[in-house]
Amino acid sequence: MSACGSKSGKIESSEDGAYNSVTLGDVIFMKLRGSSWWPAQELDRLRSYADLIHQKNLKTTFVIKQKSKESNPKKKTMDFTNHFLFLMMLQFLVVLGGDTQPGVRLDIQDKHVIMDNGIVQVNLSNPEGIVTGIQYNGIDNLLEVLNEEYDRGYWDIVWDQGGENRTKKGAKGKGTFDRMEATNLAVIVENEEQVELSFTRTWNVSFVGKLPPLNIDKRFIMLRGSSGFYTYAIYEHLKEWPAFDLDNTRIAFKPRKEKFHYMSVADNRQRFMPLPDDRIPPRGQVLAYPEAVRLVDPVEPEFKGEVDDKYQYSCESRYNQVHGWMSIDPLNSTGFWLITPSYEFRSAGPLKQYLTSHVGPTTLSVFHSTHYSGTDLIMQFGPNEPWKKVYGPIFIYLNSLSNGVSPIKLWEDAKQQMVNEVESWPYTFPASKDFLSSEERGKVKGRLLVRDRIVSDAFIPVSGAYVGLAAIGGVGSWQRECKGYQFWTITDDKGYFSIINVRPGDYNLYSWVTGYIGDYQFDKIINVTSGCEINVSELVYEPPRDGPTLWEIGIPDRSAAEFYVPDPNPMYINKLYVNHTDRFRQYGLWERYADLYPNKDLVYTVGVSDYKKDWFFAQVNRKKDNGTYQGTTWQINFNLDRVNTNGSYTLRVALASVHAAELQIRINKLEADPALFSSGVIGKENTIARHGIHGFYWLFSIDVDGTLLVQGNNTIFLTQPMNTSPFIGIMYDYIRLEYKR
Repeated sequence: MSACGSKSGKIESSEDGAYNSVTLGDVIFMKLRGSSWWPAQELDRLRSYADLIHQKNLKTTFVIKQKSKESNPKKKTMDFTNHFLFLMMLQFLVVLGGDTQPGVRLDIQDKHVIMDNGIVQVNLSNPEGIVTGIQYNGIDNLLEVLNEEYDRGYWDIVWDQGGENRTKKGAKGKGTFDRMEATNLAVIVENEEQVELSFTRTWNVSFVGKLPPLNIDKRFIMLRGSSGFYTYAIYEHLKEWPAFDLDNTRIAFKPRKEKFHYMSVADNRQRFMPLPDDRIPPRGQVLAYPEAVRLVDPVEPEFKGEVDDKYQYSCESRYNQVHGWMSIDPLNSTGFWLITPSYEFRSAGPLKQYLTSHVGPTTLSVFHSTHYSGTDLIMQFGPNEPWKKVYGPIFIYLNSLSNGVSPIKLWEDAKQQMVNEVESWPYTFPASKDFLSSEERGKVKGRLLVRDRIVSDAFIPVSGAYVGLAAIGGVGSWQRECKGYQFWTITDDKGYFSIINVRPGDYNLYSWVTGYIGDYQFDKIINVTSGCEINVSELVYEPPRDGPTLWEIGIPDRSAAEFYVPDPNPMYINKLYVNHTDRFRQYGLWERYADLYPNKDLVYTVGVSDYKKDWFFAQVNRKKDNGTYQGTTWQINFNLDRVNTNGSYTLRVALASVHAAELQIRINKLEADPALFSSGVIGKENTIARHGIHGFYWLFSIDVDGTLLVQGNNTIFLTQPMNTSPFIGIMYDYIRLEYKR
C-alpha cells in the first residue's frame, strides 16, 4: 500500500506508426494517428471507470499499446506505485478529453469573493476588488496578514486635477494617491475552465476633485490547472469629462514578511533581503532621502552597515519580465512571482526604468511612472480628450519546491513560466472586447540599414537595433509617449525585423542603433488594421554627420555605463553590487566626485586619457566643507594639426540623462560670455539619486566656427553651474568633434 492508499497499477507501451490503443479491463479504446477525437461513448466509459477507481481504490491495469513497425517490438513498462501517479497519467493523456485538475470554483460572499482552482485560492474584497488573500502550497495566506485588507494586493493611481485646477504638488508629479476601490462586482465568465471577475467604478460629476475622472474596470482571471492568476484593468476618460493628470499607476502585492526573505530581479540581482523593521529608526538611519536607509542595527547582523534603497532594484522595461520573492524552507519552499508577458502597455518604450521588487516585501508591476523621467512623463488630459487603455494582463505565478533550500530552481522555473507566458501573448482568454486577440492585430516587417556616409557609402545591415511602432510624433518622441501602446522588436543579423501583434491604429516607426548617434523615424504614417501584414521594405538610417571624426569620447549607446564608476564609500555599500556589472547602483556615488577631485575639476586629454578610467560617470556638483555645493567645469584638451579658420566644425554632445542642470559649452575661453552653447536648465530625471545610468536621451549638435579653434592645443569647457542640490548633474553618453565639409 502506498502513502496515498492506492495499490499499484501498470502501464505497458510499445511504439507503432498505425494506431494507439488503451485497454481498461476488457474494454479497448483506439485513436488513429492524426485523429482529433475518440468516440464519445468510449470517452464516457473511460471517465466512468476512472471515477470508479478514484472512489474505491480498485486494483487495475492501465495499458497503452502500439503495434511496432519492427519485427521485434520494443516494450517499456512503468510501474505506478500510488494512486496519485495514476491520476497524473490520466492528465497526461489529453486525447481522452478529460482533465484530473478540479474545475475553477467561485464563491461570492457578502464582503469577499473567492476564486479557487484546487491549486490556488484567491480572496478579493467585494465590491472593492482588492486582493486580500492568496492561499497556496499549504500556506493559508501568502500576503501580509498583519496589514489591513486594503493594503495587501491592490491597483493604484497617483493623479491630480488638470488645467487651471492643477495643484503645485501635482505639477511636481506628486499628486493624490487612490487605491481605485471599485463599487460594483460582475461575474464575466464562470465555468470549470475559467472565472473572470470585473470590479468597476464609474465616475460622475459628484466626484470632481475627489476621484480621477476615469471609468475603471479591474479584471481578475483564474484558469483551470493554473498555478496563479491574471489581472488587467481598463481605464477610460470620456470626452466631456474634466482635465486631469495621471502621474503613476501600478499594481502592488505585499507578501508576508515572516516568510518571504529572498528576492530575485535578474540572474545576477538576487539575494536575501533585510526585514522592513530594519529600515525603521533606531535600527535604520535615513540618508539623503527617505527611500535610502543605512542599516545600523538590523535584526540579522549580516546586513549591518549596508544601505537599502528600492531604486537599487529598478529595471529597464525591456528586461522587466519576471521578478519576485521566495520563502525558503528546508522542506517546502514557495515562490511568489510577477510576470509581465508584454510591455506594449507600459509607457515610454523599452529603455524606461521601473521599480520591481524591494524590501517590504513588496513586488510591483508599474505601468506608468515618472521615475527616471520626471514631469515630462506626466500624462496630461485635456477637458475634451477621450482616452481608453488596457493595462495588462499580467500573471501572478506561484511555485514550490519540496526537496531543498536552493532558490535557484524556483527562479529558473519562474523564468521558464515567463517564457511560456510571452509565447502565449496576446492571450486568448481575456473576455473584454478591449483586449484584442492575435487575429485582431496586425504585423509590420522590413529591413533596417545604416549609411554613415562620411565613413562609408555602404548600406550596412545592423544587428540588434531596436525598431518600434509608437504614437505619431517627432523624432525620438517615443521615449516620452505614454498615452498609447508601443510595439518593439530587434533586428536580426541581416537587419530584418518583424513587429507582430500590433493593435490597429496609426503609428510612426522609430528606431535607434547602438554605435550610432541620434534616432531614426520613418517618414510615412503606418496604418495598422486587423489581420494586416505591412512590408515597409528597406529603410535606411543616416545618422547625423557633417564630416570626419577628429576625436570622440565614449560609446553612443544611450548610457553612461562605459565611463568610470567609482567604488562606493565603505560606509554605504550594498553587498549585492560589490564587483558587480551594475556597480553604478551603489548609494552615494555622487559624493565620490569630491573625494577624487577635491580642489580641481576633471580634465580629459584626447589621445592620452582613457574614458573608462578618467571620465567620471556623471558631472555632479562638488560638496564643500561647509555642506554647500559648487558647480563644476570639466575640460577636454585636444590637439589639432591644422585648422581651417574659414571653415566650420560640429560638436556632437549626446547626454544619457540630465537633472535640473544646465550645460554651457565654451571653447578656448572660459570667461566667454555668452557661452557658445547653453542648453538652459533641463531635465527632471533624478537618475543620479536613484542609482540609474541613463534617463532620457538628449542630442545636441553645436556649430563651431573655425575661428574659435587654433592649431595646436585647444580646450573645450563643459560647465554645469546649478548648485542647489547634490543630485543636480549630467550623464554624458558620447561626445564627438567633426570637421564639417
